[in-house]
Amino acid sequence: MAIINKKIAILSGKGGTGKTLVSVNLAAVEGVSTYVDCDVEEPNGHLFFKPDNIAIENINIAIPLVNASLCTGCKKCVNFCRFNALAYIGKLMIFEEVCHSCGGCVLLCPEKALTEKYKTIGQIQTGNSQQVSVMSGILNTGEVSGVPIIKTLLNRIKEKQGYIFIDCPPGSACIVMESIKDADYCILVAEPTIFGAHNLKMVHELVKLFKKPYGVVLNKCTLGENPSEIYCVENGIKILEKIPFDAELGKISSDAHISARENSKYKQLFTSLLANVKEAVL
Repeated sequence: MAIINKKIAILSGKGGTGKTLVSVNLAAVEGVSTYVDCDVEEPNGHLFFKPDNIAIENINIAIPLVNASLCTGCKKCVNFCRFNALAYIGKLMIFEEVCHSCGGCVLLCPEKALTEKYKTIGQIQTGNSQQVSVMSGILNTGEVSGVPIIKTLLNRIKEKQGYIFIDCPPGSACIVMESIKDADYCILVAEPTIFGAHNLKMVHELVKLFKKPYGVVLNKCTLGENPSEIYCVENGIKILEKIPFDAELGKISSDAHISARENSKYKQLFTSLLANVKEAVL
């Protein structure tokens, strides 16, 4: 029997749509699986899973360090940097807060006046919750980019087997692109509002750009008109599941519990969604 290794990315055009709700419950009903929280600026999947045996790994980036005695003020590094992290005002100044750690300035310096030092920008926490392996990236407050943490997270799961559920950051910026680039399938989570349809369109265009197969989960559905559903119908997008606007579901989530583990009704709901996802992936 072939070993399954499928990466399912769950994304949305904004925060609060239910992206983490879908992610943690899919991992929970799958059982032996991996949950990866790539929303490094505000990770909260671990609040639901409450993992045991947590291991912590610091994530470091390289920052240029200047030897002033070797620097001749040629400004080649300054002109090279597209993020304005370097300036020459009588001496070379380095603004670590906006450095993207590309290393180009170090390679370019003709006098070898630039070397690198390492700075911790966050950490990865790994643990277990029942049969789910839980991995969370956490970016330190004030850091410019969580991409290095996301890259490390996704590198760690290359050898993982089974279904891997990637809880992406909200929106469509570079950290989202990094999160979905190796995904086998994308789930777009949307709310039933005009604003929700606008944000659905944003991530829909992103997954099309990356040529990823995808489907939509409509969350907080009511009996009224659903602009996000209309958008899906007009664009021929597969609707994987409709999750109703449900006070009990909201209460369970607000108490930081996993719905599928608390109530058989929700276990059935997310098991059905998982079956639809697996059918689309395979």
